[in-house]
Amino acid sequence: MIGGIGMPELIIILVIILIIFGAGKLPEIGAGLGKGIKNFKKATKEPLEDTDKEPEKIDKE
Repeated sequence: MIGGIGMPELIIILVIILIIFGAGKLPEIGAGLGKGIKNFKKATKEPLEDTDKEPEKIDKE
């Protein structure tokens, strides 16, 4: 059980997603979701770079 959601609820959600997006778009959606999760995990583990530097000023001419 994931966060109070059981197997019947997950099946209903997956069927609704299949109806909305269609079978052809599911691989694209899955790949995009996977890349997003991967990038999020990578960003949370990397230390912040140069946070104590002042931002560069942009000259307006």
